[in-house]
Amino acid sequence: MIDLHLHTTASDGKLTPAALVALAAQAGLRVISVTDHDTVAGLDEALDAAARHGIRVVDGIEITAIERGRDVHVLGYFFDRRNAPLASFLEAQRADRIDRVREIAERLRTLRCEVDVEAIIQRACRDGGRSVGRPLIADALIAAGHAVDRRDAFDRLLGNRGPAYVPRRGPSVERVAAVVDAAGGLTALAHPGLIGLDDEIPRFIENGISAIEARHREHDASAEKRYRELAHALGVAVSGGSDFHGEPGTELGVVTLAAEDFELLEALPLRLRSGRTRLDAST
Repeated sequence: MIDLHLHTTASDGKLTPAALVALAAQAGLRVISVTDHDTVAGLDEALDAAARHGIRVVDGIEITAIERGRDVHVLGYFFDRRNAPLASFLEAQRADRIDRVREIAERLRTLRCEVDVEAIIQRACRDGGRSVGRPLIADALIAAGHAVDRRDAFDRLLGNRGPAYVPRRGPSVERVAAVVDAAGGLTALAHPGLIGLDDEIPRFIENGISAIEARHREHDASAEKRYRELAHALGVAVSGGSDFHGEPGTELGVVTLAAEDFELLEALPLRLRSGRTRLDAST
C-alpha cells in the first residue's frame, strides 16, 4: 500500500517522523512520503526509521502557493532535499510563516485569546527548520483553554472567515513548480477538491504542475473520478494520500494510491528531464 501525503511534528502533524514511519509500517504501508509544510526537516529521521521498518520513504514536501488570494498547496516529490536554491526558497517560506503567526497572535490578543506565540517560534527554530502555522496556534489555544480542539479553533477564530485570520503571502504555483523542478523533482496539485479553483487547473498544468492528487480523504468517489478524468485529459499523472496528521479518529492505510498510479508518477522526473511533459493518451 502507498500513501504519498503524510505530516509530522516537523510541521503540523502530531507524530514525530520516526513514530509516523512505525505506525505506517504497522498499518501495512510499504511506500510513503513525508510531506511537511514548507520544510524537509523531518525527512532524515523518517528515512532512518524506514530502514529499520523495511518500508520506503519518498522525499516529499507540501509548499503553499498563493493564487487569486487563496492558498494552493503543491506537493513535491523525488527532489534533492539538499538542493541549495530549494533550501533558500523554503527558508523564506518559513520566515513568512513566522511573520504571519505573529500577526495572528496579535489579533488573538485583541480578542482576549492570548497565546505565547514566541514559545512556538523558538521551539520551531530550535528544532532546526520546523515550520509553524495555524494548526500550532490552534494547539496553543487549546492548551490555554480558548478552544476545545483544532476544529473549534479554526471554526471560531483561525479559519478563513474567522476574526484572527491573516491571509498568506506567497509565491505563485508556477514559481513553486519551477523551484521543485530545478531540484530534480516533480509537483502535484494537492487536494483540488478543497481549493475551489478547478477552472485554473489547466493553467497550473501549463505552468509546470505534473500531477493531480485525485486520491484524498476529503475526495468522495465522484470527486476522485472527476480529477482522474481531468488528469487524463490534461496528460498528467495522478497522486494520492491520506493527508494524515495524527488526529484522533483518523487511520493510516485507508486512503492509498494504486501501484500503477505510483509507477507512472515515479517515472515522471525522467520524462521531464527528457522534455516529455505529458503522458500519452493511452497510458
